[in-house]
Amino acid sequence: MIKMKTLPTDIKKIINSAYPYIEEFNPAQKAVIESGYLDDKSNYIICIPTASGKTVLGVLPALKTILDGGKAVYAAPLLSIQNEKVKEFKAFEEHGIKVGKHPSSAELSVMVFESFDALTRFSWDALRDVDTLIIDEFHMIGEYSRGPTLEAAITRAKIINPGMRIIALSATLRNIEEIEGWLEGTCVEHDYRPVPLHKEVLDAEMFNTKNKNDVVVKVIEKAIKDKSQALAFVSTRRFTESLATYVSGKINKKINVEQRKRFKEVSEKLLEVPKKKGSLPTSTCLKLAEVAEKGVAFHHAGLFNEQKEIIEDEFRNGNILMITATPSLMYGVNLPSKSVVIRDHTRWTSNGPQPIPVFDYEQMSGRAGRPQYDDVGYSYLIAKTMDEALNLEEFYIEGDIELTNSKLVDNKDAIYRQIIAQIASSLSKNLDDLTDFFGKTLYGYQMSNNPSMALFAEDSLKYELETALQFLLQNGIIRATPEGLKTTEFGNLIAKSNYTVETAVKIKEYISGMNEFNTDEFIYAMSETPDMPLISFKGRKSKDPVREKLSESGLFAVDIGNPEATTVSLIEWINERSEYDIENKYNVYSASTRRSAYEASRLVIFAKKTSEVLGDYTYLKDFDFLSARLYYGVKEDIIPLVVGVKRLGRKRARNVVEIFGNDLTSVSESELQKIEGIGPKLASKIRLFVENN
Repeated sequence: MIKMKTLPTDIKKIINSAYPYIEEFNPAQKAVIESGYLDDKSNYIICIPTASGKTVLGVLPALKTILDGGKAVYAAPLLSIQNEKVKEFKAFEEHGIKVGKHPSSAELSVMVFESFDALTRFSWDALRDVDTLIIDEFHMIGEYSRGPTLEAAITRAKIINPGMRIIALSATLRNIEEIEGWLEGTCVEHDYRPVPLHKEVLDAEMFNTKNKNDVVVKVIEKAIKDKSQALAFVSTRRFTESLATYVSGKINKKINVEQRKRFKEVSEKLLEVPKKKGSLPTSTCLKLAEVAEKGVAFHHAGLFNEQKEIIEDEFRNGNILMITATPSLMYGVNLPSKSVVIRDHTRWTSNGPQPIPVFDYEQMSGRAGRPQYDDVGYSYLIAKTMDEALNLEEFYIEGDIELTNSKLVDNKDAIYRQIIAQIASSLSKNLDDLTDFFGKTLYGYQMSNNPSMALFAEDSLKYELETALQFLLQNGIIRATPEGLKTTEFGNLIAKSNYTVETAVKIKEYISGMNEFNTDEFIYAMSETPDMPLISFKGRKSKDPVREKLSESGLFAVDIGNPEATTVSLIEWINERSEYDIENKYNVYSASTRRSAYEASRLVIFAKKTSEVLGDYTYLKDFDFLSARLYYGVKEDIIPLVVGVKRLGRKRARNVVEIFGNDLTSVSESELQKIEGIGPKLASKIRLFVENN
């Protein structure tokens, strides 16, 4: 039981029941609580290492606010974290605190950065009701894609609701004084880690080998002896698979009978996933099941979502010895492990291979050591040679993390979107208003407080804004009126969506030049937008099958890359091909087909709305059909059946039509039940659908 005197009794009671495993606060948590941040009304930045219990430090002020009759928002960068936190915070509902995902319906809402940004643009009444904003993973403000959204949302929130208190939870930041100045807050730093972290660079020469994978094998062999687990980070999906295959082959003899039995069960669960979706297991699934039988799993975006969940749960339950993953796993799900191996210290970018930032190295290393389980965590960075190891040690272990700098102006789309947001919400009506707003962002603050840039800060900002405004005016997104700048209907559509401006403009240009509705061509146009989650090739096999399928659809491509792989996969998907067929024919990660198809079906609806805004109503029905075909993965003839009968699915719907034809009026429930997978419930739903249509 927590006995801390400085904590109010009612809060102590809630924490004790929601977090029974916290017997007492650790030194970092104590330091923060003793700083008086609970009673002080000013903004705070809490900088403590990964896995030091930051969440509870965010929860305490949120609870205090709610118990005082107010509302709190807990903002997180990813949906996976949002879902995890909603689950965790549900324990507060026993104490009469309503937990949800929006402040209009909850006292404690967990929101992703983008949803909070939307709150600052469209729901000012709800925003003004928020008394405390907790920002998780605040260091992401310096990240290229999500950082600008968070930065602009905070800036807008401070203008609209100046009384709102901000508590930012962050990993260590280097330029903390600058961040404190911008947030008008106080920083509390502490370096305590509940599980001490031992960082080391290992090299292949130490182990008399030239192969870095053999070093990874040594780490996992040590973990097996310790009865612990390991996470290994590599740079690409293909490497996650090859490393998992290599390691599983090497450790096979070290696994006992009891483990083998548990691993076999995990393997079977993973193979069940495609079967439940009506597809044979793809070659990727078979490879995953094969390594899982030996206690290893790979984790990347080319798997079915359900498979990733199984891997995460089984790893937590101790039924997987090692996960090989791409660095995206360092954010998101809470998957600590006693040992972390960082095999690749470079990452492929548009400028070729680049060293990973020290910050990312720290984030990955921070996964080592599980509070409540381990008394020490190990992070191993792998080098090829002794010389390389010395360089890596100097750069990563002894070096400083990068400065946290605003990426608002580097990210062109962020500037466009924030200008649109400002104009659409009538906060800015002209260039001066916009300059004033952007001057209040972290970017504006860093420019004007940088001695070498301060002189040019305003001119430089004005130039960026003028260029962006010109682009937005030319593309019919904003317009000049006697009352000032306004968004057009098309601009409002973009403001209310989460799509990039580039995607919206590409869709608009495509629709404007359309003489007929060509399904395959439209899918290709969507696959070339930045918002489409791409289906990628698995390896260096021939890309000719993709080229052939494109030309069969009357589409010509110079280069065959992931947009082309995505196009072909989606064309096959709406023609009722299974993931197994798609993967075998085109050598792509077909498990992500459903996700791409789902996003594409939403993008089609956006295209339909764009068409309406442009005053072109010719193809609205075609858009509806294509959206449904992508969502359900069906040909046009069975759309009514899969839409009208919930949970029927495309495979059973096709069987029904193939056996009984399109007219089902005289087909009885007992006849329907003869079809595999159709039981009494589904049969009666089908009958009901037929009678009502």
